[in-house]
Amino acid sequence: MPRRPGLSVRLRLTLSYAGFLAVAGALLLAVVWGYLLRYVPDNPQGLLGISPNRWLLVRTFFPAAAVAMAFLLVFGLVGGWFLAGRMLAPLDRITAAARTAGSGSLSHRIRLEGRRDEFRELADAFDTMLGRLESHVAEERRFAANASHELRTPLAISQTLLDVAREDPTRDRDQLIERLQVVNRRAIDLTEALLLLSRSDRGTFAREGVDLSLVAEEAAETLLPLAERRGIALDVTGAAARVGGSAELLLRMMTNLVQNAVVHNLPTGGTVTVHTEERDGAGVVRVENTGPVLAPELVPTLTEPFQRGTERARTDEHAGAGLGLALVHSVVRAHAGTLDLAARPAGGLLVTVTLPTDPR
Repeated sequence: MPRRPGLSVRLRLTLSYAGFLAVAGALLLAVVWGYLLRYVPDNPQGLLGISPNRWLLVRTFFPAAAVAMAFLLVFGLVGGWFLAGRMLAPLDRITAAARTAGSGSLSHRIRLEGRRDEFRELADAFDTMLGRLESHVAEERRFAANASHELRTPLAISQTLLDVAREDPTRDRDQLIERLQVVNRRAIDLTEALLLLSRSDRGTFAREGVDLSLVAEEAAETLLPLAERRGIALDVTGAAARVGGSAELLLRMMTNLVQNAVVHNLPTGGTVTVHTEERDGAGVVRVENTGPVLAPELVPTLTEPFQRGTERARTDEHAGAGLGLALVHSVVRAHAGTLDLAARPAGGLLVTVTLPTDPR
């Protein structure tokens, strides 16, 4: 938006300083006149017949006062210009950093020295904002690159299958259709997961009261056949935990947690426990599973998109796209909750989700 040019802040501060000194000098002269000169007799003998009269004092005093006023004005302008420049110097650095960031470079930092004041707090807040922006932009770029790669894989497989079928008309058609359906289903699931992840990140969803215990039971019922096929004991315990949020997103969060616990488990004889409760004004969900021992440095990376945890046991059938815990983290963050991952000493993972209770 174009704006008309105006006085700089430094010039306005300078004029303010000079004006303040001029007003202070004028008030001082007024005090001298009001409380001193007005009581001097205006006659040839002056005060007690030995002091100068008022006319002589005014004639002698006011020229010197005028010189002093002029000096105060000049001193106020020069000193105000200098002081304003010193005071606004941090603002110039902040402005330069903002322009650098506006050009696309987010790695620059102000790092303002000195004691804490308003400018230092502003510079620190700006540095923090730049750090978060840089991290967010890097994450978005990495996410876009990974998403493109993940989406390209099923499309490339489909193209290969079609090319093979074109070159070999005698190939089993039913087998080709079945493989194409599997690949297409994977591409659709990945696309839906990406859309859901974007939706939860934006926080554009209607909020309602949701009982996490019912959501846990629904997710467990859906995934019970998968758990039985893999020989995993799936158990849901606890009490009602009512929170505010999107029932669809919370169901997807719970489903991802339970599916992740079932798939990344022992080959047989494993367990998955889902527990819900209300604690300290919040709804809490704990999903605990058996499995191989996880390296401590691996656990923090599990919520990053497309991070599958190469050391974790899984099958090709349920390898997924690496968005399970990333979706969980995004949904929890959109509901102003917290997500905690902890590797169990005996193997497996303990996931704790804490969400604010429904205020209604």
